[in-house]
Amino acid sequence: MKSVKLLCLTSAVALFAGITAANAADDTVGVGAGDILVHARAVAVMPQLSNDAHDNLLNGSINVSNDYIPELDASYFFTDHIAAEIIAGTSRNKVTDHGSAVGNLDLGHVWLLPPTVTLQYHPLAHNKFDPYVGAGLNYTIFYGSNGCDLQGVTGTSCKVDYKNGVGYALQAGLNYEVAQNWFLNLDVKYIDLHTTADVYSGGAHTSARVAIDPILLGLGVGYRF
Repeated sequence: MKSVKLLCLTSAVALFAGITAANAADDTVGVGAGDILVHARAVAVMPQLSNDAHDNLLNGSINVSNDYIPELDASYFFTDHIAAEIIAGTSRNKVTDHGSAVGNLDLGHVWLLPPTVTLQYHPLAHNKFDPYVGAGLNYTIFYGSNGCDLQGVTGTSCKVDYKNGVGYALQAGLNYEVAQNWFLNLDVKYIDLHTTADVYSGGAHTSARVAIDPILLGLGVGYRF
């Protein structure tokens, strides 16, 4: 009888030890509380301009080109399911005014620096598959605007100033662990981005309201620290 009790006790201890070991092993899979996950991504920046993108003087529609950029980001996991991510990347986009009263106008190129912070929800903790959704804030800085071309209106010499803007950001993505600490990542963001472009040439001035609202589609690799 004692041997049966001892066997049962030994089996229970062994089972508990096995469960504990399994849980400890699971902690090395995927991401969870206290982890830092850094991604390097290749990102397509695709403006989704609406009818709100127009100039106020010549009744044209503003177009902003796509761009393809490298991007770095870092996420910190406060819990197994909640993380905060900050991204850094910059794009150079060509701006044109189509169908204005004097034809198509070249408004030159401008650089966009859109630092964005999102709060993410990860439903699956310590899993090779790590889908997530997020929402946050973006502050876009416009810089490096070059000259533009208003030939046929006020001459060829002009400049464009863009106002910085604040907007919300929405995010969805997936991490997949391919080796210990290494992940493949697919990420999609939508950024609510509006600006006003002021065009100056000589004594003339016009402004254009631009709703850029880009979708950022990223593919890359991640490393967990």
